Amino acid sequence: MGRKVTVATCALNQWALDFEGNFQRILKSIQIAKDRGARYRLGPELEICGYGCWDHYHESDTLLHSIQVLAALLDSPITENIICDVGMPVMHRNVRYNCRVIFLNWRILLIRPKMALANEGNYRELRWFTPWSRSRQTEEYFLPQMLQDLTKQKTVPFGDAVLATQDTCIGSEVCEELWTPHSPHIDMGLDGVEIITNASGSHHVLRKAHARVDLVTMATTKNGGIYLLANQKGCDGDRLYYDGCAMISMNGNVFAQGTQFSLDDVEVLTATLDLEDVRSYRAEISSRNLAASRVSPYPRVKVDFALSHCDLLEPVSEPVTWTYHSPEEEISLGPACWLWDFLRRSGQVGRPLPSLLPTCSSDSQVLADVQALVDESTYTPQDPRELCGRILTTCYMASENSSQETQSRATELAGQIGSHHIGLGIDSAVKAILGIFSLVTGKHPRFAAHGGSSRENLALQNVQARIRMVLAYLFAQLSPWSRGARGSLLVLGSANVDESLLGYLTKYDCSSADINPIGGISKTDLRGFVQFCAEHFQLPALRSILSAPATAELEPLANGHVSQTDEEDMGMTYAELSVYGRLRKIAKTGPYSMFCKLLNMWRDICSPQQVAEKVKRFFSKYSMNRHKMTTLTPAYHAESYSPDDNRFDLRPFLYNTTWPWQFRCIDRHVVQLEKKEYDNLADMIQDLDGLSLPTWKLLSPRDSS
Repeated sequence: MGRKVTVATCALNQWALDFEGNFQRILKSIQIAKDRGARYRLGPELEICGYGCWDHYHESDTLLHSIQVLAALLDSPITENIICDVGMPVMHRNVRYNCRVIFLNWRILLIRPKMALANEGNYRELRWFTPWSRSRQTEEYFLPQMLQDLTKQKTVPFGDAVLATQDTCIGSEVCEELWTPHSPHIDMGLDGVEIITNASGSHHVLRKAHARVDLVTMATTKNGGIYLLANQKGCDGDRLYYDGCAMISMNGNVFAQGTQFSLDDVEVLTATLDLEDVRSYRAEISSRNLAASRVSPYPRVKVDFALSHCDLLEPVSEPVTWTYHSPEEEISLGPACWLWDFLRRSGQVGRPLPSLLPTCSSDSQVLADVQALVDESTYTPQDPRELCGRILTTCYMASENSSQETQSRATELAGQIGSHHIGLGIDSAVKAILGIFSLVTGKHPRFAAHGGSSRENLALQNVQARIRMVLAYLFAQLSPWSRGARGSLLVLGSANVDESLLGYLTKYDCSSADINPIGGISKTDLRGFVQFCAEHFQLPALRSILSAPATAELEPLANGHVSQTDEEDMGMTYAELSVYGRLRKIAKTGPYSMFCKLLNMWRDICSPQQVAEKVKRFFSKYSMNRHKMTTLTPAYHAESYSPDDNRFDLRPFLYNTTWPWQFRCIDRHVVQLEKKEYDNLADMIQDLDGLSLPTWKLLSPRDSS
């Protein structure tokens, strides 16, 4: 006889310290789960307070309000007759832990602290929490008085244990624990735990979704069982976008897939599965059963409650094939959803500069947010272009160095997406600023094309860029006022990850903004994204943008045409920059290690001397401009080699930019390689049958100088 269980997991758009909103979203998810017949509901990591509280975890208020929300959940009739698994910080014996609190019918069953903390990349959990290190052990946790009054419990189990219901066994993992070499689900599964849960706070990175799916499906392929993964979604207050992808898996198959990008604040997945399928799957894996006979048992918290029912007519869920987004789709959806959360939660009315708009659905919350943004309670957008015109302002700030082709492309694109477009000239402002300088110093700086020095040339470019930043903020504040609208606009930056890595931007110029939706995306990926948008959104203006050379247009035109290109200015291509970025951050190479790796990677296209020159040029410019990363506009995090100085890429910003020791190591290696090549050539000539060496002398690299 089958034992069918209906379980629920979810993805919630929680917001750091928004205890009221977080509470309502948790309640809504529990109600949806119950309405679908679920008897167990799993939520994301630290969902009560929101994952991204960061140093607010040190505050007693965060602990207090989390306990108050837990009390409100325990006291709500919505949480009756369903096991609820929620995440919150808990202080136990003066130590702060990242915990799961599992409760049923006004009673707390178990507090399970996280045992492996994420502490790399964007994660700093060891700064705020301590991992629970006592495997398969529990202690008594004395409940705060408000919880004692509600639950009539004085203490509850705290530690590494599992729940034994009337019909199955449930064990918990928390986010990072799935990624460790020996995850808890391995021994839990061997000890007879049939349902494994994982509450995550996992953010989006391009091309990362498959890693999560592979880990979960592999876990249930090798050990059998049911695996539920919950995750946060949306922007909860900083650079990260949590990308949902909640899922339910059993015996190596996926039975429910959540969306990766969505405007829905609450998404609940349910599946009805047969526990007998788990038992029969495990029973025939002899290697698993042999390991299970030797595993140390987990403490079991007995729960007088059944998840299953024996309705033979109720259908069970069928496996589904996971559908992945292409990188171009990820770029089109992720930053748009992040921008939407930032826009509606910041209380601004719109944003100047182009970006993709989130798709407006029939969801009542989305419509309410739109109406609040446009300050019109009865407004319903009829098409994306109309909505774009209400919330997006684009501005082309031309100078005497701007080409007519670029200006035409900007106007054409603005018309195709429907933005409110402004065209203006900045020459009078530039001349006024330079006039002040000349009045004070008596000097008149000139562009290099007009006989000026490199210092003059750079300063004249920078003043244009910085004036654009000043004007962008002026129009962001007063453009709505000039049109009779309330509020102000968010200013968007547009530097990409490769330009930031090299420092190919002016400090406090138009790259300085409120937020940057593409600051964590490479130029190569952005070109693919633009091509995707041209085809998918029918925006032909993007094709001409793609075919145009990337240029800042800050130097004088040559016969009306652009004389300056980004790659010429940088002294390297964007493709090369992506390689340098990945080697520097992901492969963790310094100048010498990068040189050694590139010798092999580029052996067919570059000589050792050329590789050395490229590596030294990159590190010289990178280190010279690293100080710019300290003021980099907060950007959507999408790329694993981002140079973001705030939390992801922690490095000095004052370097010895000549790298004398490192560059000498490179130079010595080049000399050794050239000598070896010379020796090999001499040996080859001597070995030629029937030929003797010519009378001319073979010169070594050192002799030739």
